[in-house]
Amino acid sequence: MLFLVSGSQGEDAVRMSRRLLKEFGGISPLLGAPISALTTFRGAGNAKAAQIEAMYELMARDVKAEFAKGERFNDQQSMSRYLRKRIGHPLREVFACLFLNSKHELLSFDDMSNGSIDRAHVHPREVLLWGIELNAAAIILAHNHPSGASEPSHVDIFLTKELSNLLKQVDICVPDHFVVSARNTVTLAARGPI
Repeated sequence: MLFLVSGSQGEDAVRMSRRLLKEFGGISPLLGAPISALTTFRGAGNAKAAQIEAMYELMARDVKAEFAKGERFNDQQSMSRYLRKRIGHPLREVFACLFLNSKHELLSFDDMSNGSIDRAHVHPREVLLWGIELNAAAIILAHNHPSGASEPSHVDIFLTKELSNLLKQVDICVPDHFVVSARNTVTLAARGPI
């Protein structure tokens, strides 16, 4: 975390970095922390919070570039890694969709809902309309669990079935739904048919 360049009065950048990592529980939660939490950290202030936020944005752009439009999404392992980097860190639930063409190449990755610490309100109509607009053949569903537990809830399973049934009516399949945390991923397809 030496990108901070300087520490605060009586503390160098290395010590401050160690304290930040300890306080937030590691690099992933630190980078995903909201500005309001960062600015309350002793010695951080607006400038350091902005540096940390900028680092997170750079990491997100790097992940985005790794899977550019046209990339094929056929492998659960690379999907898990991508989604952990992309939505595994925020402290609020994010529901996202990967819209794919008939060859399972990425058309678009979109955050469909940013929620609270334990839920994100998903509007099936918006997912359906955006899928039709993009002429998607498939949509991979994904959301994070900020708690760190990736086990799907009953609500997650119900939503997956509801969206699958809705999208099936317009010939868009839902191959999988990934439940993501910073450290691991669970796929509903691995648990049985969606």
